[in-house]
Amino acid sequence: MQVEVCIDHLESLPLAIQGGANRIELCSSLELGGLTPSYGLMCQAAKLSAIPVYAMIRPRQGDFLCDAQDIELMCLDIEAAAQAGLQGIVTGVLTADGHVDLTAMQTLVRKAHDLKLGVTFHRAIDQCADMPLALEQIIELGCERVLTSGQARTAQEGIVQLHALVKQAQGRISIMAGAGVNADNAAEIVTRTNVTEVHLSGKTTRPSQMTFIANAAQMGSAEVDDFVVPLTNPEAIGAVVSVLSDVVED
Repeated sequence: MQVEVCIDHLESLPLAIQGGANRIELCSSLELGGLTPSYGLMCQAAKLSAIPVYAMIRPRQGDFLCDAQDIELMCLDIEAAAQAGLQGIVTGVLTADGHVDLTAMQTLVRKAHDLKLGVTFHRAIDQCADMPLALEQIIELGCERVLTSGQARTAQEGIVQLHALVKQAQGRISIMAGAGVNADNAAEIVTRTNVTEVHLSGKTTRPSQMTFIANAAQMGSAEVDDFVVPLTNPEAIGAVVSVLSDVVED
């Protein structure tokens, strides 16, 4: 079983590894679903990580419809991931009518493969109009895996679709279950779908170490506390790894 943990800052990297992660998805802005990390973050993650690190290549929040300028930017970010010493990228581009944008994806995958990077197609597939067709196209593109919740709010709710994808794939590509995966549902998801990879953040928070707390100043949304820092909980990751180890042994 492969356990991928998504992180968006360096403090979470050793915590994810401590918990038993096999691979890191490196992002910025996890609260927005994950965006492209900075080049500096890529470099430091590559330097510090003992496990493979895949960089999210997603230039903005919102939908997965990208124009020519977006694709050019994404190609530059793929080059940055390779220069930083990462092992792969995570990306996905759709057309306006909800299908895989084959032209854009061919450009991105070719760029990644030319630079010896692996490619994960992310949860853009969960917004596709025809998921079985999308899976065949993603396989043809040469992606290693697909991250999906089975077009449901959570992977647990998408178990039936996840199982169908695994059956359709027949080992040609890995189906990685993600969205709401935790120690309470990981075993059910894996045993009922036959996926061999899961994806989670295992997030918790810690208080700021600032001794001076500002008064009225707010850096962003009023709903976000500037003095609470999100980070990976190694115990949450470890609990999932332990549960899945028991499943494999059984």
